[in-house]
Amino acid sequence: MRAFLFPGQGSQAVGMGKALADASPVARELFQEVDEALSQHLFRIMVEGPDSDLTLTENAQPAIMANAIATLRVMQAEGGLSIADKGDFVAGHSLGEYSALCAVEAFDVATTARLLKLRGQAMQAAVPVGEGAMAALLGADIEKAQALADAAAQGEVCAVANDNDPSQVVISGHRGAIERAVAMVKDHGIKRGVLLPVSAPFHCPLMQPAADAMAEALGKAAVAAPLLPVYANVLAAPIADPEEIKARLVEQVTGRVRWRESVAAMWDAGVTEFVELGGKVLGPMVKRIAPDATVRSVVTMDDIEAALAAF
Repeated sequence: MRAFLFPGQGSQAVGMGKALADASPVARELFQEVDEALSQHLFRIMVEGPDSDLTLTENAQPAIMANAIATLRVMQAEGGLSIADKGDFVAGHSLGEYSALCAVEAFDVATTARLLKLRGQAMQAAVPVGEGAMAALLGADIEKAQALADAAAQGEVCAVANDNDPSQVVISGHRGAIERAVAMVKDHGIKRGVLLPVSAPFHCPLMQPAADAMAEALGKAAVAAPLLPVYANVLAAPIADPEEIKARLVEQVTGRVRWRESVAAMWDAGVTEFVELGGKVLGPMVKRIAPDATVRSVVTMDDIEAALAAF
C-alpha cells in the first residue's frame, strides 16, 4: 500500500517551483491558477523572493501547497498518474493537510489557495508579535515533552504542538513559558531545546481566534468527498466525510499535529511506501517512525520521472 504525503511550513525556499515551471506548461498553469485565485504574484515571490516575503505565513502556506500540487499535476500529465489508482491514503503536515485534500479533490485549487492565505493571515493575527514562541525539543519523546510543557507553563500556555517523530517534538505557547521550557530541558532528560524562527505560536490554544476565522471560512467552502481517505492531523486516523473534514481542519489550528502517530497508524494499516510530493522534510521523519518503510521524495523533474517509472 502507498500513501502520498504533503509537507508543511518550513519547506519553502526561494526558487521553489521554477524548474518545474520551466519544464512543464502544466506546472506553469497551476502557478497561474493560484496567482489568479489570490489576486497576487505569489509565483514571482516563490521564484525571486525576497526570502522575508516568502517566509511570511500568508505567503508560505499557499506557496508550499502550490509547489506540491504542481508536482502532482506534472506527474498526472507526464505519466498519466491517477492518485486514486496509485495511492491508498494521503496525509499532510499541518498546512500540508490542505494540500493533501486538494490532491484528492476534496477542495479545488482556488479554494485551497484562498483558505491557506486566510489561514496564514489569521494565525499571524491571533497573537501579537513577540508574545508567543515555539521551540523544537531534540531527543524528546512525547512523554518527556508533555512533562516539560506542564512544568514550564506556570499559568501560561505551553503545549505540545507537533509530535513529529520519536526524537523530535515541538512545543508552542506564551514566549515566557517556552523560554522557561528551553532552560529546563536537561532536567527532563531532553538533549536540546531550540527556539524556532516563527512569527506566531502555532497549534496551541492561543490560536483560538484563527480557529474561529477558519470555522467561518470553512463553513462557506465547498468540500467534496475525497478520492482517497485523508489522515487527519488531530486524529491520526483516516477520514472521508466532508463535514468531518471541515471540523477537523478547524480543530487543527489549535490542536496537536499528531504526525508520528499518523505515520505509525498508516504503517500498521499496511502502508509500506510513502511518497512526499514537493518537499524533502517528511521523508526523514517517516524513516525514524517506520524504519522499514520505502520513502520517496519527489521535487525535481528527475524525481518525477524516477517515481513514475517505479509506480
